[in-house]
Amino acid sequence: MFLAIIFALSFLFSSSNAADFCVGDLNGPQGPAGYSCKKPETVTVNDFVYSGLGATGNTSNIIKAAVTPAFSAQFPGVNGLGISMARLDLATGGVIPMHTHPGASEVLVVVQGTICAGFISSANKVYFKSLNKGDIMVFPQGLLHFQINAGKTQALAFVSFSSPSPGLQILDFALFGDDLPTDIIQETTFLDVAQIKKLKGVLGGSG
Repeated sequence: MFLAIIFALSFLFSSSNAADFCVGDLNGPQGPAGYSCKKPETVTVNDFVYSGLGATGNTSNIIKAAVTPAFSAQFPGVNGLGISMARLDLATGGVIPMHTHPGASEVLVVVQGTICAGFISSANKVYFKSLNKGDIMVFPQGLLHFQINAGKTQALAFVSFSSPSPGLQILDFALFGDDLPTDIIQETTFLDVAQIKKLKGVLGGSG
């Protein structure tokens, strides 16, 4: 009986250690559950450290904003842990357009400047507020949301997600940045053809 207990305890401890983490093997296959695990003997402390959020993102683009992710693809240590982060840099007039994260809820904390942020519920009720340094806002999983620099200086925020790979779909690019035919967009959005073609030209779409 005593030997059986010792065996059971040793099995539990060994199993627990084996399942502590699953550092992503970025050279291996990726499935719905994430990346396959690196071999334990190849894991180092550097797999659990990421310095990519320390640098200001390039906001010289059409939205005057930059998103620097620390997802499993950039930070393999979060693979399988149900968490990740990103940095948001918004120049004056910058905006993170209406978008969704199909795989995660999001929490935003403002570090610098003033950001107007909000989301739209599935009942089409809008929740938005002007956020200042230190303010936090949550965006429920899968709902359309946005962030706008509402101040006169550069704005900075950090966001965390409830998934190592939250996914992203930006509404404007989904409609006007691909080859979805203009007549279908017209019928489904009630926009006129000239406006659709203008937006496709700006966002790189065709069709």
